[in-house]
Amino acid sequence: MLSDKRFDVEHALNMHAASFFYMPAAGIYDRERLEPHAELIAKCHIYLIGFVPRVNFVNAAQKDRDLVLTYEILGKSYDLVWELPPEAMLHHENGLWYVGDGTGRRFFPNEGACLQRLNHQYGVIKFLVKYIGQAYGQDGSRSALDRLIKHETLQKISLLGAPEGYRLELILLQVEPDNQIITIFNPFAENKKDGSARIDQGLEKLFNTSEEERVALYEAAMIRYFSPEFNMEYKNSFPSTTLKILQDCYDKDFSAVSAELVLDDLPVTLYSEAVTPTDMHFAFHDLHTDEARKVFFAM
Repeated sequence: MLSDKRFDVEHALNMHAASFFYMPAAGIYDRERLEPHAELIAKCHIYLIGFVPRVNFVNAAQKDRDLVLTYEILGKSYDLVWELPPEAMLHHENGLWYVGDGTGRRFFPNEGACLQRLNHQYGVIKFLVKYIGQAYGQDGSRSALDRLIKHETLQKISLLGAPEGYRLELILLQVEPDNQIITIFNPFAENKKDGSARIDQGLEKLFNTSEEERVALYEAAMIRYFSPEFNMEYKNSFPSTTLKILQDCYDKDFSAVSAELVLDDLPVTLYSEAVTPTDMHFAFHDLHTDEARKVFFAM
């Protein structure tokens, strides 16, 4: 299988999401609520716009030593069961539910934890990706949130309205700040004389790829992968030798680029019209059509 490949050294540029911030689209103007998360948001240059089923809290009840929270999603009921600590009891006061332990302390499962459990337990919190974009600015000074505040496509999707039982949500992503290169050494390749030069090209790319380039490539790779309804650019044109964002990869004769979106604590499962729901998304793209150059994702 490797004997019909051209070069003994091939590289792929690999990028992945390092962290995220999840929020309702309507919350982009609520600066007071966003302020505690400002440091994380400032690092997020990629954004996903999509529809998620509405999660309606129905009731809380205590059954023996268990706290049972009931939710309604798309007309169906789902229960989450939490084991209560000793002495803890459920209370309802002034329209609010809380758990007290007899010492004056009050607590209750937070929304993020409940969403995550609902999705992991029942698989019902699915995020339909409708648009992917990025913002960077000068030296990374512009975050995804800065872009979304005056975003025509977000406004368009909002005006068109969400399907019944759904609401418009946002995921802001931080792309891993460190460069990653995947390299294959193939002793059976046709050309073994250029190995040293090709290793040098990989090292140069490893140490000199800018954050701005990583963000742009991550966006393009994910757009091609998800093929969201409202994206136009990159859906059918990535990868291509004519794209400026790929010029350095082609100059250094890279074989492929890949973008990963795997976040264990993301409370939703991503999908699109082109991609089935899953918790792990890998956007692999060969940069060459020649079969002799496809060594990473076509094997």
